[in-house]
Amino acid sequence: YYGLNALSGNMIMADRKQLKNPNGLILGTPGSGKSFSAKREITNVFLVASKKDTIIICDPEAEYAPLVNRLGGQVVKISPTSKDYVNPMDLNLNYSEDESPLALKSDFILSLCELIVGGKDGLQPIEKTIIDRAVTTVYRGYLADPRPENMPVLGNLYEEIQRQPELEAARIAAALELYVTGSLNIFNHRTNVDIQNRLVCFDIKELGKQLKKLGMLIIQDQVWGRVTENRELHANTWFYCDEFHLLLKEEQTAAYSVEIWKRFRKWGGIPTGITQNIKDLLASREIENIFENSDFVYMLNQAAGDREILAKKLGISPQQLSYVTHSGPGEGLIFYGNVILPFVDRFPQDTELYRIMTTKPEEVIDP
Repeated sequence: YYGLNALSGNMIMADRKQLKNPNGLILGTPGSGKSFSAKREITNVFLVASKKDTIIICDPEAEYAPLVNRLGGQVVKISPTSKDYVNPMDLNLNYSEDESPLALKSDFILSLCELIVGGKDGLQPIEKTIIDRAVTTVYRGYLADPRPENMPVLGNLYEEIQRQPELEAARIAAALELYVTGSLNIFNHRTNVDIQNRLVCFDIKELGKQLKKLGMLIIQDQVWGRVTENRELHANTWFYCDEFHLLLKEEQTAAYSVEIWKRFRKWGGIPTGITQNIKDLLASREIENIFENSDFVYMLNQAAGDREILAKKLGISPQQLSYVTHSGPGEGLIFYGNVILPFVDRFPQDTELYRIMTTKPEEVIDP
């Protein structure tokens, strides 16, 4: 349920699974109701969709915990002081049918190292070769005997890179040290949370700026793992990523996001990006693929410059644009396949659901 048609007053009911491409975007200025709208859909999916479906939320602002807790979901708090750990080296052996699990994992670890080692030009070809060689060695024991205790951690990769003879290996190891034995070692542990609940929220608010990007990339990898498990069960995986523009600012996390938008559908994944920065979605030809591969766009109030971009990209008429010009919270346009509808969603405020979904500071309750 997406509210009422602003012209006819009829209910707007839609099923994203029926779209050719169910990928979605929720767009709007701060205060327009983006997170609230995402929670509205999450609640609907939880209550109405198949009980086999999984919902995973990447929550950089700690806004979703009250709803997730109330629905009996699981909040995984990842922070320097938390005892919840997620291992970026987790390898799902069902990762892909057309590629080896190790090849995909190596690709992810290269993205991770590029964020860590980075610099302006990213990893050099020889550095990529060193990391790829170390990844192959580090997983040998696990692939021979895939028990949880044989799963490598970041420290094992660090040690293996140190053993490589090339001079470049020392540079990679030095950059990794901070995340292995240094003060930012929160990703150097085996996963200790059971991520089997059908509603999971990763709260990464307390990760600093550098760690937040790493955290979001690692969550995307965890989602891939869950998508592959669910595919075997013929179940869908709904993935909501708030503050989506944070991922599009770095080349590595942007490339990983584009990959999700391109490939998730085949695997039963339904991703939704929630952002206020339209320009970040058009930052490069590659990132524009996210727009082109989204048949569901939920538009709330838009800033003037963004309105023009959206009108051009989505073919919105001047009359329709008026619904996202100085509109109130919960008012806007729904772009569903080739249909554009103006909607109004007046959620009753005297309800328990409203109290656990609102993000207005004066109304927010503690998780």
